[in-house]
Amino acid sequence: MRVVLIGNYPKDRQESMERFARMVESGLNDAGHTTEIWRPTVFFGSFFKATNGGIGKWFGYVDKWILFPLVLRLKNVFRPKDTQYHICDHSNAFYLKHLPKQRTIITCHDVLAIRGARGHADAYCPASSFGKVMQEWILSNLISAKKIACVSHLTLNQLKELAAGKGKDEANWQVIHNGFNGDFSPVANAEREALLKDAGLRADEPYILHIGSKLQRKNRKMLLDMVHVLGDKYKGKICYAGNEIEESLHAHAVKLGLQDRLVSVKKPPHATLKALYSGCYAFIFPSFSEGFGWPVIEAQACGAAVVASNIEPMPEISGGAGLHADPHKPEAFATEFLKLFDQTTKDAIINQGFVNVKRFSPDIMIKAYLSMYSKN
Repeated sequence: MRVVLIGNYPKDRQESMERFARMVESGLNDAGHTTEIWRPTVFFGSFFKATNGGIGKWFGYVDKWILFPLVLRLKNVFRPKDTQYHICDHSNAFYLKHLPKQRTIITCHDVLAIRGARGHADAYCPASSFGKVMQEWILSNLISAKKIACVSHLTLNQLKELAAGKGKDEANWQVIHNGFNGDFSPVANAEREALLKDAGLRADEPYILHIGSKLQRKNRKMLLDMVHVLGDKYKGKICYAGNEIEESLHAHAVKLGLQDRLVSVKKPPHATLKALYSGCYAFIFPSFSEGFGWPVIEAQACGAAVVASNIEPMPEISGGAGLHADPHKPEAFATEFLKLFDQTTKDAIINQGFVNVKRFSPDIMIKAYLSMYSKN
């Protein structure tokens, strides 16, 4: 099978989408198929340091919305008529207009921005006036697709709600869970201790871990509130990896008297990320809003006990192999966290996590996509 993956504009630096495209490319190649990635060429955007703001953003739009569609149409003329196309990021659904619809699928990673633009407060994705127009444009193109793969049942259900009453053919809209986009497994003690030391953590001192950005929907403040509720029952560190600790979060830690227990690991390399997951007392993921929730399965694969939000899709992705609580209630998170003090309970959760993550094998994902490509 010949498959062309449609990737993102390089200067947008959509790292997670790039990893997804590369993961699909690698999986298809390993399965013996001919695969390549087409991305919008940086032409006008090359004259600007960045294209995510200011006038550079508009020249980036010219590259993405005017030049690349012309390139797609031209390239498609010379492609074999059995070529399958896969738009790897639903925010690029506009490109469907320039590809053979019956042979093109779109992966929808979430509809948070679309719902946020429509005023759904639970999406935690507010939009500007222009952003609202953009998201409606993305939605209208997305739901015109014959084949859509959503990464969770929550995302599929929310997409169908958005398409309700529009007479769209949803027969080939289905769930294909993401596979792992890297090696996630427990790190041996000696290597883990060395990596944690470099990250500012001691092997003999427990820490709870959060991985993610400082977006409001990530709810990083919950870790501080939970530890405050726990009081003397938990005296370890609070580690934030990903974005640096923002001023407001640090100020809240000062207010609660927890500032000396904070550890920040900015954008850890993969080896360090695995060590952080492997060594934490628990991985805490109190997100208000997700499309999939990569960190949940990454933590499970590395042998971490997970305490996560009870808002979907976190329970769907954890497969019941984790503890869940209302992310608005630190007392509820503290109650679930205390269950890990029983070693038998903790070991059971960790072992169930190892079983759960088998569902997210890249091979399973690739087989599902191959089946979807073949549908009429």
